[in-house]
Amino acid sequence: MAAAPKSEALGILGGRLRERRHELRLSQEALAVRADLHWSYIGQVERGQRDFGVQNLLKLAKALQIEPGELVNGLSLPD
Repeated sequence: MAAAPKSEALGILGGRLRERRHELRLSQEALAVRADLHWSYIGQVERGQRDFGVQNLLKLAKALQIEPGELVNGLSLPD
């Protein structure tokens, strides 16, 4: 059984990243190379199991050819 996302926001963000990666027909490994991150990290982020900083958000957005704001638009912290 897969672990649940750390938060709803991280789950949504991870889903957006996965969706964009699929649109570009990239594997997790290919995205990792483009973003200069480890492939296992990409999987954790896509499952919402990894909280990450702005630096990595910017790397992923650049690698996915998308504006960072599109990835986080409408997300909020839990109450």
